[in-house]
Amino acid sequence: MSVDANPQAMEPESVPAKAELSQWQIIRSHPSIIIGGILLGIMILIGVIGPLFTVDPIALNPIKRLKPPQAEFFFGTDFLGRDVFARVVHGARISLVVGLAVSAIAVGIGLIIGMISGYIRVLDAIIMRIMDGLMSIPAILLAIALISLSGATLATVVIAIVVPEVPRVVRLVRSVVLTVREEPYVEAAIAAGTTLPLILYRHILPNTIAPMIVQATYICGSAMLTESILGFLGAGIPPEIPSWGNIMAEGRTYFQISPWIIFYPGIALAVTVLSVNILGDGMRDTLDPRIARKM
Repeated sequence: MSVDANPQAMEPESVPAKAELSQWQIIRSHPSIIIGGILLGIMILIGVIGPLFTVDPIALNPIKRLKPPQAEFFFGTDFLGRDVFARVVHGARISLVVGLAVSAIAVGIGLIIGMISGYIRVLDAIIMRIMDGLMSIPAILLAIALISLSGATLATVVIAIVVPEVPRVVRLVRSVVLTVREEPYVEAAIAAGTTLPLILYRHILPNTIAPMIVQATYICGSAMLTESILGFLGAGIPPEIPSWGNIMAEGRTYFQISPWIIFYPGIALAVTVLSVNILGDGMRDTLDPRIARKM
């Protein structure tokens, strides 16, 4: 009896072990997920707790203006004597908040509109012509126009960047829905009398999650770049709030004598966007069904 009991006792433990081994093999096969996740985690940590250990980023000290990097000022000072290190650390919050907020809102809105457009044929032509019209307008010009009309605030900047990103999400979701709605299990659900909201929730939505996760990472990186461009052009976050874009805009006049004012926020922006893109590439390779079958 003991011989028959032992295999039954060991069997439940073997399944999780195989699952954990499979997950670890997937992560090892795509180290870009680890690299991108670590870099992004460091930047988020800096943005969250970094300002607690720095001086006031808007405190003026004209006597120490344009000081090069040294022990007292790690990244030097700007033309008003403000600590560039403190301003770069505080600017991380703005870029990360804008990136995460834009990706979440754009994916949420685009997912709903894309599923409706892809599944309901009557509304498809109308919705897609509207999306094509929005995509024909340059994103920067549209963002500048919206900010000019409603004022430069953090909420306005987020909305101005979300509007050009929504059509890209809609087109991606629509392409997935057009394929899934022809599947036999969807037709069986329709024949069984399943309501439209239930079909979208049970059968359509799960198939869009994987591409949406990947798309969200690219939107996050693109939003941070757009916010910095708007700040550099003077159409983004107000100058009294430090962001990487307006820090570089203020330092361009003094670039020849004080290049560190532009150099350090530029490096911070590049590292953050690079980490998001690396993470997105790794997630794309992991969630790609063709790669999953090969593994």
